[in-house]
Amino acid sequence: MWLTVLWLTASGALAAERGHCGRQAGPQCLHSFALPAGAGQMHYYASRAPRPGDPHGPQTALLILHGHPRDVGRSFEAGLQAARAAGRLPRTLVVAPLYQVAPAQAGRCSMPDTPGAQPGDALWSCAGWLAGAPSLGAHPLGAFAALDALLGELARQWPSLRSVTLVGFSAGAQMLQHSIGFAADPPAGVALRYVIADPGSWLYFDPVRPVPLRGERTVPWEACGTGGCTWRFDVPATSPACAYDHWKYGTQSLPGYLPRTGAQARAHYAAAQVDYLEGALDSSADKGTFYPILDKSCAAMLQGPFRLQRGLAYAAYEQAVLKPRTPRRMVIVPGCAHDVACVLGADAARPVLFAPPP
Repeated sequence: MWLTVLWLTASGALAAERGHCGRQAGPQCLHSFALPAGAGQMHYYASRAPRPGDPHGPQTALLILHGHPRDVGRSFEAGLQAARAAGRLPRTLVVAPLYQVAPAQAGRCSMPDTPGAQPGDALWSCAGWLAGAPSLGAHPLGAFAALDALLGELARQWPSLRSVTLVGFSAGAQMLQHSIGFAADPPAGVALRYVIADPGSWLYFDPVRPVPLRGERTVPWEACGTGGCTWRFDVPATSPACAYDHWKYGTQSLPGYLPRTGAQARAHYAAAQVDYLEGALDSSADKGTFYPILDKSCAAMLQGPFRLQRGLAYAAYEQAVLKPRTPRRMVIVPGCAHDVACVLGADAARPVLFAPPP
């Protein structure tokens, strides 16, 4: 008899977890809200249903930003997997927003299971959202401002929230890293942390770029492999056409839709709580690194040849030049190339994803 009761209890708990979207993305997990200024609707997956009047809900949230193919379901499930492995899922809200793209363009940046745009949705171009660009249509809203609005919505729907860790992977990491310097103040009573994982390129706040060294000698990037180099930071000698320090690689020629100057954004970024993840195998043109889609423009290549090298050099830039207010971690995740489930689900990533709130 007690075995039957135990089985029913366990199966009921599992069914409840599935019903509350704690296992996988599904239509019942997709929510929407109205963006400011009549810009339209934005959608997001959530691991539990909103309960605006419940002060005893989750106090922490893990928000995962999808990559260029807008693989929002896979990103959401990677967040669920990470929270479950850490034993945090029962008390953590997992969220994954979707930057929607007009149907005529969506085929170039969608996965088969990416939810299609609905009438009234805010729409971006395939490349626009990751650079913070305004949405299309009569009432445009910048992609960074849409993320700010989502944080406000989460605080309204889950008033128990006290901290949110925002995680970006690949193009989502690029978007998130660029957004930090231009983000609005968080909702009252909510602390924000950021985790940047495997972006294709970085926003530098100074006109210098990394020069790899062995000892005191300048060496080509190829001599560094996956480590073994230090860096010097110099202003590179390039042609004006390279525009290496212009947006979205630097803070020159900032678009008018951004709310701060380059100097203001630099100070804001240096004050934020930020950590970094890089896949140890995301350092070549081998299978699994998605090298064909890596940004290989002149401006990007000045940051390094592959994602891992670019990330290591950026961490060194912070220590040598940017000098953030608090120390930041750069964690190399062993055994992972360019795979959101591998990177976020790894044991090595756990202390970064689930660090105590600031």
